[in-house]
Amino acid sequence: MATAAPFRPLFNDFGPPSMGYVQPPGAQGSQSTYTDLLSVIEEMGKEIRPTYAGSKSAMERLKRGIIHARALVRECLAETERNART
Repeated sequence: MATAAPFRPLFNDFGPPSMGYVQPPGAQGSQSTYTDLLSVIEEMGKEIRPTYAGSKSAMERLKRGIIHARALVRECLAETERNART
C-alpha cells in the first residue's frame, strides 16, 4: 500500500542544477526555497480540476498546498529583504 505525499518538506538538499554558474554561498538556500515553492504551486495546479468537480480530498490537499505555499512565499520574501540589506 503506497501513501501519496505530494508536498515536499520545507527544506531539502536538492536544488536546481547550476548549469555552470557558481552561486554565492547564501544563494543555495533561497534557490531551494524558491524551487520548493514552484513545486508546491505545480502540485496545487493538479488539484484544481478535481476540486472544481467536487472532490473533498482534493479540496483538502489544495488547502494544505495554499498554506504551504504561503509559508514558502514568506520565506522567499524574508530572504529577498535580507539580501537587499547586504
